[in-house]
Amino acid sequence: MSESFLQEQFAERIGGNRFGKDDTIYKFEKIKRAKRAAIEANPGVELIDMGVGEPDEPAFPIVVETLKEEAGKAENRFYTDNGIAEFKSAAQRYMEKQYSVSLDADKHINHSIGSKSALSLIPAAFINPGDICIMTTPGYPVLGTWSKYLGGEVVNLPLLKENNFFPDLTTLTDDQRKRAKLLYLNYPNNPTGANATAEQYKTAVDFCLENEILIVSDAPYSPLNFVSKPLSILSVPGAMDCAVELHSMSKGFNMTGWRLGWVCGNELAVSAFASVKDNADSGQFAAIQLAAAKALDAADEITPAINEKYSRRLSALAESLRGFGFDADKPQGSFFLYVGIPKGIKGGRSFESGEDFSQWMITDKLISTVPWDDAGHYVRFSATFVAKDLEDEKRVLNEIASRLSDVEFEF
Repeated sequence: MSESFLQEQFAERIGGNRFGKDDTIYKFEKIKRAKRAAIEANPGVELIDMGVGEPDEPAFPIVVETLKEEAGKAENRFYTDNGIAEFKSAAQRYMEKQYSVSLDADKHINHSIGSKSALSLIPAAFINPGDICIMTTPGYPVLGTWSKYLGGEVVNLPLLKENNFFPDLTTLTDDQRKRAKLLYLNYPNNPTGANATAEQYKTAVDFCLENEILIVSDAPYSPLNFVSKPLSILSVPGAMDCAVELHSMSKGFNMTGWRLGWVCGNELAVSAFASVKDNADSGQFAAIQLAAAKALDAADEITPAINEKYSRRLSALAESLRGFGFDADKPQGSFFLYVGIPKGIKGGRSFESGEDFSQWMITDKLISTVPWDDAGHYVRFSATFVAKDLEDEKRVLNEIASRLSDVEFEF
């Protein structure tokens, strides 16, 4: 059969007539292939997956029961467009209680079908061809990807340990500052696990007010904070004039697959997001929003238990890795441990990149991690590995230590 005429019709933003023909293997596909090969080569040996970036447990019973109750109600079957009042009000109460941020539910909050959806829609409200979206690397690329789809440009600022994994905004040129429309921040950070301080947020707010840039603060991990009370950028003076914050039901409530979050902050920016969203989707199922409202009102019962589990696991993992020579500090938040890789194995092979080390870990030790080589050579361990109870959790962590015990790393 001859090649389809569609091959010449694809937009340049997804590769044009080369779409589907690029044989580049991306890192997550490499990880999947390596895991399959390792399992086939080692039948009966458990592969420990420390690469999964989602909670390992289901939503809490109170949330599931609310969904069951609401799902069959006739009044909940309709499109919800830009969200129901009950969810917005719950988000308002949550922001006030957890972050001491006072918002108007009608003006400052709009629901989203998850943070990823929100990140993909916000550029449509702000980015014209030639405009700049400032991103951080390593990081989650969606806001930048969609900015480029719309003809914008992306400027990546590295997250370096010497800067406490916060971007150095002073490195931007005058031209970049002039053309920038959006600045992406993500704290607690994926993958570094760093928190932002109020002082760092104030620096970003002052910079964006001076340069007329909107901050998009992506905060799905904000409930998972191990060192202090969770912090919202909206609590910083001036932020309501230049920032929106994205919250999620996924990480702090075990509701990943439910696809629900909210955008809050500057009234005009939230209104612009709602306008774009209204032309992109018809809203999340009302029963899910009502179940999420129940979760938000029960946050003091739900989130601490999740937080304690990941804090415990990350403490134990960091201590174990330090015993093998890794510069591993327990992260300040999230459920990720981001560590620099060894140079090699004493008397054996060397590691040229995080990907190289990650592939070796899968192949030789049946431990899966995620490599990051954007700003140094690192791998990310996730504390979301599957364990059926506390005893099983200890078993998994002990098994990791056992598998690494016959290796002497060089750093």
